[in-house]
Amino acid sequence: MTDKPAKGSQTLPAGRMTVQHAMLGLRGRDLLATLRNVGRHGLRHPLHTAHHLLALGGQLGRVMLGDSPLQPNPRDNRFSDPAWSLNPFYRRGLQAYLAWQQQTRQWIDESQLHDDDRARAHVLFNLLNDALAPSNSLLNPLAVKELFNTGGQSLVRGLAHLLEDLRHNDGLPRQVDERAFDVGRNLAATPGAVVFRNELLELIQYRPMSEKQHSRPLLVVPPQINKFYIFDLSTNNSFVQYMLKNNLQVFMVSWRNPDPRHREWGLSSYVQALEEALDACRRISGNRDPNLMGACAGGLTMAALQGHLQARNQLRRVRSATYLVSLLDSKFDSPASLFADEQTLQAAKRRSHQRGVLDGAEVARVFAWMRPNDLIWNYWVNNYLLGKTPPAFDILYWNADSTRLPAALHGDLLDFFKLNPLTYPAGLEVCGTPIDLQQVSVDSFTVAGSNDHITPWDAVYRSALLLGGERRFVLANSGHIQSIINPPGNPKAYYLTNPSLSSDPRAWFHEATRSEGSWWPLWLAWITQRSGPLKAPRNDLGNATHPPLAPAPGTYVLTR
Repeated sequence: MTDKPAKGSQTLPAGRMTVQHAMLGLRGRDLLATLRNVGRHGLRHPLHTAHHLLALGGQLGRVMLGDSPLQPNPRDNRFSDPAWSLNPFYRRGLQAYLAWQQQTRQWIDESQLHDDDRARAHVLFNLLNDALAPSNSLLNPLAVKELFNTGGQSLVRGLAHLLEDLRHNDGLPRQVDERAFDVGRNLAATPGAVVFRNELLELIQYRPMSEKQHSRPLLVVPPQINKFYIFDLSTNNSFVQYMLKNNLQVFMVSWRNPDPRHREWGLSSYVQALEEALDACRRISGNRDPNLMGACAGGLTMAALQGHLQARNQLRRVRSATYLVSLLDSKFDSPASLFADEQTLQAAKRRSHQRGVLDGAEVARVFAWMRPNDLIWNYWVNNYLLGKTPPAFDILYWNADSTRLPAALHGDLLDFFKLNPLTYPAGLEVCGTPIDLQQVSVDSFTVAGSNDHITPWDAVYRSALLLGGERRFVLANSGHIQSIINPPGNPKAYYLTNPSLSSDPRAWFHEATRSEGSWWPLWLAWITQRSGPLKAPRNDLGNATHPPLAPAPGTYVLTR
């Protein structure tokens, strides 16, 4: 599905770890075990190792003579500075690194390791090789230029940033200037009020932003692992404001950030809390069947609620469902599965149960190591080598504002990835009822991202096929977050559609039609058809039964 690299170029560093790996955690003992296994194999097969050492020596000889054809991938921004190609010293250093990278890959590919051990070795050496890139050293030409331009001040500032992150950010470089944002002021600032609250969530109703408003509301269900304002970032990136300005009536779930007291909250707890929010939304709006929208794990929770309602013959309480980068079919190829034996699964459950929660910072670290060049080494260069402050970027601020997962929900998600229960009837039981998604007959609209490393698009596609009813699937040309935050106006944005949903994602892909721009207007036309007639909006929020409890963004979102 991705473009092939040019002949003779190196492939981009792999970043295929997924949400499954974030749930399991990245254990050092697993990586050390892989390193020991590779070392033992090298000792047992000295001729194999010698062959590749001789090949590496030959390549390094060509590098020293200036006769090496090795070039970085054109899309690898680490080596975009002209010095890497024009300066003989830098060119030879880069080519030596590429030669080492190429030979380690070939050593693993041609080894007699078992297939799984070979895949684990690739994961380990991708991480090591990314860390050893010459762009990460003080000799990076950008760092050298900055050192001279600032009279050495860049090195002083970089050292100060490093010490600060060692003390206060678990040793990882910060991705965003957190001083630039304030939740409730320039993030999550859309006017509204909390109109319902239970132990697990707050329900926010937003004030109308149009002269007319559709009678059927939309209830948005964000993921539990992050805060809801991914839908309500800065004004130009706010999906909430886009919906409100286009005549939609919007309610938002804001999950509580759990602590060890809430270790027993599992998927059923969240489904029950969401059902209470749905009922409050129905009573306040006066509409019996709101539309639903869920993102990532919020989509899984939303699907489980619909299955629960269907089992009780109450699915009429939902009109339609929009799924954003949501996994319902959890079977996909991932390096996480290579480390996910029963012992690892039980260890992950045991750790979170002992602590009461899976800490959001721990998950964020694993997500960062999924794409280390983008999310770690890029900021290593910017913050430490160049001595610059990280950018003020609203999405990255939201990403750093992580939440915790209660131990029971963490265990349920681990079992979800292990058993893939929604792919067969009654495979998952929620709130005492078996779930069969094929019987969930409401209309659905599913969005995936072609570059999504967290919930791969083909797995999201197969998830859409599990649902009954009329189904639409859209593939955006972006990653996990950018697939959701996709406002009109981006000249690089496009999406693929194909009304024929075949069983093979690749067949769907090759027959799909490309449309330029954001998918938001396409979805807006779809949801408008299911949102009822236009009427004059009610400016009063809540009702007599559910009066406003606090102004938006509420209190739960502010809990660290």
